[in-house]
Amino acid sequence: MTEARAETRTGPGESRFAQGFALFAECLLTGVWIAVAALPLVTYPAAFAAGARHLRRRPAHESGGLREFAADFLAAARHGWLVGLAGWVALAVVWIDVRAVRDGLPGGPLVGAVGVLALIGAAVAGLRAAADWHPGASWRVLLARAGRRTVLDPAGSFLLVGGLAVVVCSAWFSAPLAVAVLGAVAAAAVAVEERFRRR
Repeated sequence: MTEARAETRTGPGESRFAQGFALFAECLLTGVWIAVAALPLVTYPAAFAAGARHLRRRPAHESGGLREFAADFLAAARHGWLVGLAGWVALAVVWIDVRAVRDGLPGGPLVGAVGVLALIGAAVAGLRAAADWHPGASWRVLLARAGRRTVLDPAGSFLLVGGLAVVVCSAWFSAPLAVAVLGAVAAAAVAVEERFRRR
């Protein structure tokens, strides 16, 4: 069914409204796929990478569905789970920092602020690396390049920070809404990377 849906997409002659609505619907569906693939907790980078690659196929008018998403996810998860584990370790370190700040550590507010900003920067770099992922790519190389782009393209990075804030607020308001927003964040990461390439 997914393959049939992918094959029946119209080409560049479809109206802008139809293209936009189809992309919006694809983002919602991709958000569900990302959420399910990220359930093991350490696989969220691979889930975002597969989701971003799926969304890159739409503007290129390439066929793709759940089968292609799953294949990309498995390929990205081979080493991507280590990136996911490192992300959870970083979160734990920042959490310990914040707790120490609240307990009155001297110079704590500065240390806490630096830790939170570093975590946000790492999350943005991770999203940008996932958006740039392709089969055979090294996560180490992707993250190094994404870290540079995070600094060199502050406008794109702030856009992704806003997207992450929307996910957090949506999860606080309604968990199902946050699931749908994940696809929009993946699409935003793809758009930010494409914009940076064209500069």
